[in-house]
Amino acid sequence: MTTVYDVPADPLIREVASKLKQESAIQPPAWAPFVTTGIHAEKPPVEKDWWHTRAAAVLRKVYIMGPVGTQKLRSEFGGSRDRGVKPNRAKKGSGSVIRESLQQLEAAGLVQPVKGEGRVVSAKGRSLLDNSAHAVRQTLAIPGLEKY
Repeated sequence: MTTVYDVPADPLIREVASKLKQESAIQPPAWAPFVTTGIHAEKPPVEKDWWHTRAAAVLRKVYIMGPVGTQKLRSEFGGSRDRGVKPNRAKKGSGSVIRESLQQLEAAGLVQPVKGEGRVVSAKGRSLLDNSAHAVRQTLAIPGLEKY
């Protein structure tokens, strides 16, 4: 059985994002074209479907790290802030983007809350990620995994 741990992150996130586009519960909010993904980013994302890509990345992180909350995910999606002549510092990513993504993933039934601990991937979400990982593995034909 192929899992998220068996394939590279980039092709997996692209595969999951394409499947999330078909979910009616996961739609970019009205403010999505105008926001940056955190204080470390100077401009909004240039990709048209960046919301689905971010939701797929959040779902993958919840799978790997869960149970996990918004603050931990903000740290994961943060980056280095350019402070001019002063040294750069690590800053957290946008909490609103992550929170809205988690709420939409929960509405779609892909994640579920754990009281006091954050969110974990539901059975439906685990199935989506594992099936996508299997499809990516078939596409990439990773050597040494032929027996699976």
